[in-house]
Amino acid sequence: MRNLHIIFGDQLDHQAAVFNGFDASRDTVWMAEVDYEATHVWSHKQRIALFLSAMRHFRDELREKGIEVVYTELDARKQADRFSNRLTIDIRRLSPERVIVTQPGEWRVLQGLKKVCSAAAVPLEVREDSHFYTTPEDFVEHAAGRKSVRMEYFYRELRKRFDVLMEDGKPAGGDWNYDPENRGVFGKSGPQDLNCGPSHSNDAITQGVIDLVEKRFADHPGSLKSFSWAVTRAEALRDLNKFIEQRLPNFGKYQDAMWTNEPWLYHSLLSTSLNLKLLNPREVVAAAEQAYRDRQAPLAAVEGFIRQVLGWREYVRGIYWMRMPDYLELNSMSAKESLPEFYWTGNTDLECLRQSIGQTLEHGYAHHIQRLMVTGLYALLLGVDPKKVHEWYLAIYVDAVEWVELPNTLGMSQYGDGGLMASKPYIATGSYINKMSNYCRHCPKDPKQKTGPDACPFTTLYWDYLIRHKDTLRGNHRMSLQLRNLDRLKPETRVEITEAADQIRVNSNLCSGKNN
Repeated sequence: MRNLHIIFGDQLDHQAAVFNGFDASRDTVWMAEVDYEATHVWSHKQRIALFLSAMRHFRDELREKGIEVVYTELDARKQADRFSNRLTIDIRRLSPERVIVTQPGEWRVLQGLKKVCSAAAVPLEVREDSHFYTTPEDFVEHAAGRKSVRMEYFYRELRKRFDVLMEDGKPAGGDWNYDPENRGVFGKSGPQDLNCGPSHSNDAITQGVIDLVEKRFADHPGSLKSFSWAVTRAEALRDLNKFIEQRLPNFGKYQDAMWTNEPWLYHSLLSTSLNLKLLNPREVVAAAEQAYRDRQAPLAAVEGFIRQVLGWREYVRGIYWMRMPDYLELNSMSAKESLPEFYWTGNTDLECLRQSIGQTLEHGYAHHIQRLMVTGLYALLLGVDPKKVHEWYLAIYVDAVEWVELPNTLGMSQYGDGGLMASKPYIATGSYINKMSNYCRHCPKDPKQKTGPDACPFTTLYWDYLIRHKDTLRGNHRMSLQLRNLDRLKPETRVEITEAADQIRVNSNLCSGKNN
């Protein structure tokens, strides 16, 4: 054997750089299913099934091309293993001259790979991931000399560099960002003309994986009953076309809105396929831009969607590789509480959390506002250790890969990096949720009340957060209005808020969740 080409579960791209120069007569692909990747965080059953099914489909596609694939499958036995152990055994058995890999999506995996190859005295070649528009080095260059590294300015650079939504060297429509037009709420009758979410039929491979996960990971969170995510590129392309034709026109206006028992709304549902590399972001961005050029979708919707793909995905990846491994341990607000058990069960009388967590357990999915301004907001206000919040997000969402999930959770959601990503903590009272959804109509708590038996915990904890962190936040000009409002509260009101918040934390800690 000449080269052993490693493919991880989030690298299912036939055009990946790892295949450059591949010679089927002398080279071999290596793939492995290992239980540690499902158990180092307590992964949702649908997340496990998605990765395993997509990997097995990709393996079979390679074999149909005449490519030899050394592939290790999990079975129903409880035999623990890590990819480093399996790779060590196979390198010893196969004796390749070189190991080649596309840069992994986790710092931990890359370090493990380097260690294995070093111990085996086999050269390791790590190739840049051509799936992305930019490289980690591009981001380091952008960040050099800047006091703050904001997504908006990096996004503008990329718009110009790759000529996306540009007209005569200027942004289409005259503005870079149409976010103010993307904060619509539904009327009393709720969202209209919705299409269903993922709806792919499960073939024999996927069904076999589902059966395996039900047996081997029976105690893991979530349900597999609704599993219908894309597990092949052909299915992912159908999802892309469906989004562009049916949901993109309304995506922008309602991207921040929420509604009872409506998990999908107008969102793309493409993050799983993008993060497994079944779709390339260039083709996704191009399809959205073409919809604008063809007048099939308004500019505000198209720009808002492209900002998520060209802007946020590239930006958070840059943050991740620039700051790892130290980033994982950041905790700027010294948060130390445990994650409440209801994050794993959905058993809470707070309707917004019950809805967001309930659909997450059912589908492995929640859209970005449910993650940022419901589950993330509650954990932030409660004071949960941001690393524990990160572990929950990495475990529970089907699209979670560490390079994209960690900065979004620890930095954007939990303000654990002290403002590297977000210019201020994303905090709000229950009134924000009441404005953006109908959740509060079905909840026993009142978002206007700070204290008392009917007070919304979000509102109580919001004011408590300001009380606890007022000295730290004084120097942030974007927090000045909120802190002025805090200063207006009577001393006795502050005492009541603090006591009520302490009781909320006591009740939350009576039962702590997994991995605490």
